[in-house]
Amino acid sequence: QVQLVESGGGLVQAGGSLRLSCAASGTIFSINAMGWYRQAPGKERELVAAITSGGSTNYADSVKGRFTISRDNAKNTVSLQMNSLIPEDTAVYYCYCNARAAGWGWRNYWGQGTQVTVSS
Repeated sequence: QVQLVESGGGLVQAGGSLRLSCAASGTIFSINAMGWYRQAPGKERELVAAITSGGSTNYADSVKGRFTISRDNAKNTVSLQMNSLIPEDTAVYYCYCNARAAGWGWRNYWGQGTQVTVSS
């Protein structure tokens, strides 16, 4: 299967920046989309940003112009640069990927989540 390990969360003041990183490991044959979701207390999990293996990106309207997603296909990593953070960005951020691993068909995998807290 595929394991995703996230890093880079933390506490930051409004207007600050954070960078999240996620590395996929395991017997991976291929990864299609990679990206980030987030879930704030009392709210549903929502897509923040995604990137395909070809580099096409998709962002939630609420983060456009502030967040940038990038990917290294050779290393199976995805990063999220978050600038101009606002308190509404406070959430647990989850890395995900759609991948095919040895003995498995295409499926979605999730990281354990990393907390991002933006203070006002």
